[in-house]
Amino acid sequence: MLLLGLTAAAGCKKEIPPPAVETFPVRVEPAAKRTLEDALILVGSLKAKDEATVFSRAPGKLKEYLVKEGDPVRKDQTIAFVERDEVGVRFEPAPVPSTLNGVIGRVYLDRGANVTLNTPIALVADVSAVIAKADVPERYAGRVRTGQDVRVRIEAFPDRTFQGRVSRVSPVVDPATRTAYMEVLLDNSSGMLRSGMFANLSIVVTSKAGVLAVPVEAVVDGSGPVLFVIKDGKAVKREIVEGLKTEAFVEVKSGVAPGEQVVTFGLYGLKDGSAVQVLAAEPGEKK
Repeated sequence: MLLLGLTAAAGCKKEIPPPAVETFPVRVEPAAKRTLEDALILVGSLKAKDEATVFSRAPGKLKEYLVKEGDPVRKDQTIAFVERDEVGVRFEPAPVPSTLNGVIGRVYLDRGANVTLNTPIALVADVSAVIAKADVPERYAGRVRTGQDVRVRIEAFPDRTFQGRVSRVSPVVDPATRTAYMEVLLDNSSGMLRSGMFANLSIVVTSKAGVLAVPVEAVVDGSGPVLFVIKDGKAVKREIVEGLKTEAFVEVKSGVAPGEQVVTFGLYGLKDGSAVQVLAAEPGEKK
């Protein structure tokens, strides 16, 4: 009877299920060929290509302006008259000519104001082109050279990018600021850009077209750079050789093939051979 009872008890014992396999939720993007640009970001301001402060050639009092701010002028065109007031002598009003072609940026005086040879009469600016000026930190000065492409963003036009080229780089570093002065020439035939505007400059120091790249968030550091690709529902660890790196992408010289799906989200705790569940891409996610 005891034997039968033990047999019955053994027959009623429940089988223990195998432990569940941990599955990692991940998001992926394909390794793809892209054009990568390494850019140096600087801040600066705009000035007219040429600006000249105009002075009178004779002392006296301002008789009148013949122009107003914003008016176009030609070189040697009279922009104002000054009445010379030497006692006992009668003079014709002295003309004040523009010294360059451009537009009147500022008029400084009221009618009847005293004028000396050092009194500014007007500011004339050639705004057919403008210059974005900025200071390059010493550690980056060797990466900037004339002729490089520059993208310029202006706060007044946040949805537009203006194209320019580096036109001047100072060969010396200011010992007080540890920076080198630089200029970027921009076409302004549209007349949209104005002297004094704040500018963000993106200088392309290196550019590579058609290189295999993955998002920067896909690459993790172990003993070297690695990433994970998805094969048959599992994560496969790959060691890679990096090339050019930008804020968004990393060039991959070896270790992954075009089109392979690399993990960009869910990397924490992920190991070689881990089971994964690929989540749908978020709306607006970069491709």
